[in-house]
Amino acid sequence: MISRRQFAALTGASGVLGAAGWPMLASAQFRVEVTGVGMRQIPVAIAPFRVAPGTPQDVVSIIRANLERSGQFRNLDGATAIIDEMARPDLAPWRERNADALLTGSVARLGDGRFDVRFRLWDVIRAEDLGGVSLPVPAGDLRLAAHRVSDYVYEKLIGHPGVFSTRIVYVSRNNDRHNLLVADADGENAQAALASAEPIISPAWSPNGAQIAYVSFESRKPVIYTHEVASGRRRLLASFRGSNSAPAWSPDGRQLLATLTMGGSSQIYALDPTGGQPQRITQTRGIDTEPAFSPDGRHVYFVSDRGGSPQIYRMTPAGAEITRITFDGHYNVSPSISPDGRWMAFISRISGQLKLRLMELSTGVVTHLTDTTADESPSFAPNSRLIMYATRVQGREVLMITTLDGRIKSRLASAAGSVLEPDWGPFQR
Repeated sequence: MISRRQFAALTGASGVLGAAGWPMLASAQFRVEVTGVGMRQIPVAIAPFRVAPGTPQDVVSIIRANLERSGQFRNLDGATAIIDEMARPDLAPWRERNADALLTGSVARLGDGRFDVRFRLWDVIRAEDLGGVSLPVPAGDLRLAAHRVSDYVYEKLIGHPGVFSTRIVYVSRNNDRHNLLVADADGENAQAALASAEPIISPAWSPNGAQIAYVSFESRKPVIYTHEVASGRRRLLASFRGSNSAPAWSPDGRQLLATLTMGGSSQIYALDPTGGQPQRITQTRGIDTEPAFSPDGRHVYFVSDRGGSPQIYRMTPAGAEITRITFDGHYNVSPSISPDGRWMAFISRISGQLKLRLMELSTGVVTHLTDTTADESPSFAPNSRLIMYATRVQGREVLMITTLDGRIKSRLASAAGSVLEPDWGPFQR
């Protein structure tokens, strides 16, 4: 049994080409591709903001794209008249246009060169002021400010935290160049954390969003590094005899689990992020791999062929109380547990096709989420309401996001070439 997530690497040339420096990768802005809609989309109008001349980002367009991409909102054309956050608008015309909410605001240039993004959200139906916030930011954080405005709108109207201001990490492969990329949750604003002529796989965010663990083949075998996002510094964590792969952080960030072959077969070991000898957790002659902690840290889900085919099991972090979780089919891999602990996303091979599926852990009920045939690497949003995954569309490897019912799917902007191995970062920014 070979896990796609663990061993989805191709041969390449030699050596690392570069590390930190965070070069920006060019990409078109505000691309929105959404398939399907929810049972009900909330109609939202965004009036033209009062914007200082020379503002380098189109804040309103970023907000519009975020809301549309979520599939939860229907954007209504705004009026031509500017309405800033200080005005109390006449809501009757918006009510006649069937708007449920109205967003107004401004972007002003401050004396120190920063920009102040201000907004106010109105409940059109109840004629209520739902509040607003002032976000003074440097020019380089205008996109982040737009994402935070979008989060505010999402939480006020949907009732759950928005994830527009979070970040994702993924790997791009373009010819013989492999990049570890950190991007906004919409896939835009991608920046390279590492560039290599050898494959990079299995990136995993630390719980506080400060580090990313990943597997690099630059030493001509898989070894595990941790990478500090802010500084670009990295640390060699595991380069033991054989293969070192599939890193997974504990919820408190004090430990990582990984798959090592130092004992002969692929087994799960515990690693201290600061160094030291690994501690073996599983004890089989077969393959145990792809560990994933539950959010409370009480359980570890993993893939094993101990029953004759790759299936998902659960155990304690010490390797006790091993229980099989998946029984349907002969190939179930890549478990990802939702931050609220309710769901497990995973990949099944069905009639030769790799499909994203969702299990409610309390009942064992499984839902099919996609109609694509090469899904891999599921990862939950930190609000547990969306799943990001890699798949193949029209012959190209892309990143997709789906709601838990599979009704709404959106394709993320991404770097050129093939993109794979995504992981969604925590609430942190």
